[in-house]
Amino acid sequence: MSRLLVLSEADVRELLDMESCIAAMEDVLERLARGELTNPLRSLMTPPGPAAMGLMPAHAGGDAPAFALKEIVVAPGNPSRGLDPHQGAVLLHDGDTGQLVAALNASPVTEIRTAAVSGAATRALARPGSRTVAVLGSGVQGRSHVHAMRAVLDDPEIRIWSRNAAHAQALAFETRSLVAASAEEAVDGADVVCTATSASEPILELEWLAPGTHVNAAGAFPNGKSRELGSALVATARMYVDRRESAFNEAGDYLLTVEEQGIGPDHIVGELGELLAGMVPGRQSDDELTLFKSMGIAVEDLASAQLCVARARERGIGTEVEF
Repeated sequence: MSRLLVLSEADVRELLDMESCIAAMEDVLERLARGELTNPLRSLMTPPGPAAMGLMPAHAGGDAPAFALKEIVVAPGNPSRGLDPHQGAVLLHDGDTGQLVAALNASPVTEIRTAAVSGAATRALARPGSRTVAVLGSGVQGRSHVHAMRAVLDDPEIRIWSRNAAHAQALAFETRSLVAASAEEAVDGADVVCTATSASEPILELEWLAPGTHVNAAGAFPNGKSRELGSALVATARMYVDRRESAFNEAGDYLLTVEEQGIGPDHIVGELGELLAGMVPGRQSDDELTLFKSMGIAVEDLASAQLCVARARERGIGTEVEF
């Protein structure tokens, strides 16, 4: 019999602040680039109906080996119910004994770590002095990206656009941001653009962007068919991803641009972890358009879970049960 630490949504939010999560994401992605972690492609089950289930395993070796598995159900109709579209758990196992160590609510883990990776990409790729940010999307990820951009940029001006104007107004009021009447208005002259929507067709086009913009594309369902970005934008940008395997199998923004613009695998300059580790070059000029396409990968959940569990034990947070 073992002791299982259960961390609720409120527990995870208390333990996983944005600044610390950004640092953890930078570290784990560098370790992945150096071959220290195992991150297989997620398994996705899409039965009839709008909801789908993903299984995302990962392993970290070293002195404290660990396995992690995020099981997540994506329910697109949840925002109308007042719920996060992502529902599930992150399970953390001891890498030596296999014992289940902790179970964490996956919704806040996914919300915070996804935006934290965009924060890391922005710090690595946006022009120095970048200050004007457009966030396209006003849901869970829109809110989290506002916090991430404020963590890595100096007093940014943030503009929010959403297909639901009322939601955009509410998020702008909550986060002390500005509201834009259209996506084109939001990104006009922006230094950084974050797309965080459930769009299946492009909501952002190349001709709307100023020279030197950095784009974080964190939305669209990972089915290879959904996208947020016009193909001319993807084909023009200096492109980075969190994991090549994920981009080649799941990223509609990339795969549809392959079909429409004829780009190939070499269009992807590198993975974010490779950039952070100095294995591939970054931005080459102030006028260059840079793009980070985020698919969300399991090592990010593993690192987030490890950080939460370590802090929970230090602070006496969470519920322990016999298992």
